[in-house]
Amino acid sequence: MNEGRKEIIQIVFVLVALIFLVKLFFIQVLDDRYAQLANSNAILRQIDYPVRGLIRDRHGKLIVYNTPEFDLQIIHREVKNLDTARFLDVFSLTRAELLQTFKELKLKKEYSPVKPTIFLTKLSARDFAKIEDNIDEFPGFYIQARTTRAYNAQAAANAIGYVSEISKTKLEKDKTGIYKQGDYIGQSGIEAYYEQYLRGTRGVRFKLRNVDGIEKGSFRDGEMDTLSTPGQDLTTTLDLELQKYGEYLMKGKSGSIIAIEPSTGEILSMVSGPSYDPTLLTGKNYSSNFVLISNDTMKPLFNRPLMAQYRPGSIFKIAQAMVALQEGVITPETRIRCDRSIIDCHGPHTNEDLRGAITNSCNPYFRDVLRRMLNKGKSNNPFDDTRIGLAEWDKHIGSFGFGKRLGIDLPNEKNGLVPSPAFYDRAYGGRPWKFSNIYSIAIGEGENLVVPLQMANFAATVANKGYYITPHLVKSIGNSGKPLPAYIEKHYTTIDSMYFRVAADAMQRVVEEGTGQYRAKLKDVIVCGKTGTVQNDPKPAHAVFIAFAPKENPRIAVSVYVESAGQGGRSAASIASLMIEKYLYGATQRPQIEEYVLKGKFLN
Repeated sequence: MNEGRKEIIQIVFVLVALIFLVKLFFIQVLDDRYAQLANSNAILRQIDYPVRGLIRDRHGKLIVYNTPEFDLQIIHREVKNLDTARFLDVFSLTRAELLQTFKELKLKKEYSPVKPTIFLTKLSARDFAKIEDNIDEFPGFYIQARTTRAYNAQAAANAIGYVSEISKTKLEKDKTGIYKQGDYIGQSGIEAYYEQYLRGTRGVRFKLRNVDGIEKGSFRDGEMDTLSTPGQDLTTTLDLELQKYGEYLMKGKSGSIIAIEPSTGEILSMVSGPSYDPTLLTGKNYSSNFVLISNDTMKPLFNRPLMAQYRPGSIFKIAQAMVALQEGVITPETRIRCDRSIIDCHGPHTNEDLRGAITNSCNPYFRDVLRRMLNKGKSNNPFDDTRIGLAEWDKHIGSFGFGKRLGIDLPNEKNGLVPSPAFYDRAYGGRPWKFSNIYSIAIGEGENLVVPLQMANFAATVANKGYYITPHLVKSIGNSGKPLPAYIEKHYTTIDSMYFRVAADAMQRVVEEGTGQYRAKLKDVIVCGKTGTVQNDPKPAHAVFIAFAPKENPRIAVSVYVESAGQGGRSAASIASLMIEKYLYGATQRPQIEEYVLKGKFLN
């Protein structure tokens, strides 16, 4: 009997031991929540956020840098006997704001009561100075240091872009695993396009804590810590002083200015008007400021140089002329009567050659030039003949970079539109069409659409006598001294270089004798330009001007669009010539033209 009872007791002990062993195995091996809980009680895991790369102008002037910012983190399980009144005073919160913050805390995907979770974000250095000496009063709350963007100049906001917290949508789409909730990411402009170079690599530090949550140094003397790697600095192609001057000239106006160095494709200035103060999209007021800027009816976040699509107007006549010369349907000496019974025109001219037609911007001349290009008699059917001619025309026009994205190093670039036979087939719903239906494209109206960047690139192409390098905003990444490979290659048009000399001669005459002579002409340098006045019914026309200078060995090519400002020879030509003057000489020598632009009374 005793032996049986002894065996039963032994069996019970073995079973109890087995139960404990299984439970211990489950705790330590199968369920890591207990390990995390044990670790979190003794060890505080802190992210070492990388310093984002700096952004400078082409001369090394600092445009964007970093400034300290702080997050308040909470380990909810460690919060005990919170002195609410004191907390509200130290952190400048209302009771309603505090309750709302606690409510939102538990809704966060990354929330865990035993792990650090962000409680308050975007505390400034001034906020930190106020709370630093008081943080020990609130067990369970910790300060996490990071940096945010700051700006040396309120310029180039649309080109540079802004940085903010990654959205839940972007985080869900991120397949790299690089980003976590609360991380900052470039949202637009250079900040977005070059995110992978600017962001750097995060690190992590483990801190030992005692039972009261007070830090006691590094865990294992930092053996498990990893250091963050700073992002790479960028040297942009922008001339900061020219950029600021362009924004000064565009103040109170809607439109754009783009200046390019023709030989390299480097963008010297990219002005979108109206713009915004980039400092508004930093700090704790980011969200409210973003709503205000987004709701502004003038659309300051809309990057007009890349996203606005306009009819090109008469500046397109330069491209028409070179295509016609290449196709052999005219010569520089071809004269065409200015028949205003067919299409309206302006100015006292009657029977010009090609250079004279460009100088006087003769509409009937270029209507007839397009007819000669589209109707060469390759088919006896006028509808088929136009289709064949338009396909050839389309090929040449596309070689200038029109009708497609040029590939600038910024997001959200638009295509513009060069109408093709397929386009008109859709537009006419399968009904036939011919030259008489589409001739308005001859003068840059009708279905033509261009992006301002394309017109600046076109001016650079004429300056280069037949090629362009894709316009770009970053000159060097890190210490490489080079842009990305895509921004070195030359792209040649289908037009022989000799015809670009004819175009340059005509553009010189525009400035010295024609529609641009009063405000675009400079004293000591030959400027080649072309005006445009783009229909915008029922509002006043848009003013357009493209130019490059000097004529030989050109250093700058410019396009200017000023919305609803009337004739291109007024506002747009004035602004373009001032930009050229500023870049070549460092200042304007014509204060009266600058004053005229700043007053903005272009329709009087």
